[in-house]
Amino acid sequence: MVDFMQERALAKNRIRRRGIYLLPNLFTTAALFAGFYAIVQAMNGRFDQSAVAIFVAMVLDGLDGRVARLTKTQSAFGAEYDSLSDMVSFGAAPALVVYEWSLRSMGKLGWIAAFIYVAGAALRLARYFKTSPTFWLNLQTRYDLEIMGGREADRIARDVRPLETDVTREA
Repeated sequence: MVDFMQERALAKNRIRRRGIYLLPNLFTTAALFAGFYAIVQAMNGRFDQSAVAIFVAMVLDGLDGRVARLTKTQSAFGAEYDSLSDMVSFGAAPALVVYEWSLRSMGKLGWIAAFIYVAGAALRLARYFKTSPTFWLNLQTRYDLEIMGGREADRIARDVRPLETDVTREA
């Protein structure tokens, strides 16, 4: 009887742990959806809703890491999934919103400018992931990539360095 109770407790604990791992990934999925929603709303000309969706993605992106740390459910999968979500929410979404809002009239030059922003975001995310794959926190990237503008784009251009640069030594 004691063995049965121990097995049952272990099985319940395994199920609970699996469920807890889902919690931070649900926040990440919600942030990914918010970035996708921002793109769709920009294509429909609703730029105010796009901006709100990117802001919601920022809040959710901050929460997923906190929830993972509080529940002690950090994983390599979660870090990679978060980086993909960040690329959509803070790389592609702002670039496409700005492209639809003001760069479309510039033709090829407009979409090239939007792509340069997306490429810069990807390089910056890759740099942060390379420097600290275990506890990858891309807080600065998230805040830099929320809304594309001249000052932010210039800041990204200054911050993107060759991948050999070790950011931890610069501090």
